[in-house]
Formats: sequence, structure tokens, C-alpha cells
Amino acid sequence: MLEVLPLLSSALILGLLGGGHCLGMCGGLMGALTLAIPPQQRARRLRLLLAYNLGRVLSYASAGLLLGLAGWAMAGSPLATALRVIAALLLICMGLYLAGWWSGLTRVESLGRGLWKHIQPFATRLLPVSSLPRALLLGALWGWLPCGLVYSTLLWASSQGNALHSALLMLAFGIGTWPVLLATGMAAERVTALLRQRGVRIAGGLLVMLFGLWTLPGPHQHWLMGH
Repeated sequence: MLEVLPLLSSALILGLLGGGHCLGMCGGLMGALTLAIPPQQRARRLRLLLAYNLGRVLSYASAGLLLGLAGWAMAGSPLATALRVIAALLLICMGLYLAGWWSGLTRVESLGRGLWKHIQPFATRLLPVSSLPRALLLGALWGWLPCGLVYSTLLWASSQGNALHSALLMLAFGIGTWPVLLATGMAAERVTALLRQRGVRIAGGLLVMLFGLWTLPGPHQHWLMGH
């Protein structure tokens, strides 16, 4: 497991850097979920928010396991290399989107809207939230909301050729997105305002693009690892 620790750190940082995108994609939903908590449950807001996000992260890990099995089946084949290249290109596109320089990645998100149309009615039936299990299940459904950042990270995780590692990477990525969405749910205006700043978005976008370049197979990886 020691060899996967640097990758887990990368996945965690990727989730943190993508906080601005999570805010745009899920911030409104996070606020809506918070407002949906019945008045008598307000004292339990933090626990319910944690349950929402735990369910969401577990759904990411489940998707990582499923796609990781496909990546494992392709390990060592030309398809595995192609998968890694596609994942790297998507990460570069994600960096461009986070920096506000190109929004073409939003077209990728449209691929998951068909599935979300079938899931959304079940999620709606769980409102208003009245218990922790209900919040956990709602979060698990919410984790399938179409998101270019999740898709690009999922492809990167699945390209590792190990289903367990893929699941752990998606788990780490999901944990990295927690601070922003918890802050949004608790109405932490200062945190969300910071992540909306252009300089922060550009810095995050550049780092994600560099990560995408590092993911691309090639001799440059050996040079980067040597330094």
C-alpha cells in the first residue's frame, strides 16, 4: 500500500483544488439540502451534512471500484494506455475550466444527465431529511450528479490497473471536496468567497493542468519522478 500513498495524496489535493467547481456544481444543492432539514432537526445540522457527504463519497468510491475492475481487466494492454491518455486530457480540460479559460468540459457532464434523470426522482422523495440514514442515502444518490471533475478523476483512478486502489483514490478525492461543501452547508461565506476569487481559481486550474500533464504517459514522467 505504500506505493499508492503519493497517489492518494494527489487525489486528496485534486479534490481540494476542485473545490471551486464543486461549489458551482453542488453548492446550490448543498444549500437546498440544508434548508430542507426540518426545524426540529436544526441542532443536528452538522451531523446531517456529514451524512450527506459521507454518502456522496461512498458513491464515488463505489464508482471507482466498478470502473477500476474494468481498468484492471485492461491492464497491460494498449487500451490501458489509451485510458490513461484520455484521463490526462480530461484533467487538463478540467484545469482550463477551473481557471475560467475554457468551458468545453461541461459537454462531458451532459453524458451523465440521462442517468441523473432516473435517479433524481428517488432523491427528491427523501426530502425533507428527518434522519441520518435518510441523509446518508440522499448523499449516496447525490454522488451520481453529472460532474466533469468527478468523471475526469474517475478515469484517472481507473487507469491505475487496480480496482481497490481506484476505489481508495476516489475515496480520497471525495474527502478532499468535503471542506468546501461543508462550509457551504454551514453558510461559511468567507470560505466560499475565497474560493470564488479569480486568483485562487487560476492557481487551482494550473495545478490541475500540471497534474494532467504528469498523468500523460511518456519520458517526462521519469524526469518528474527524478526531481
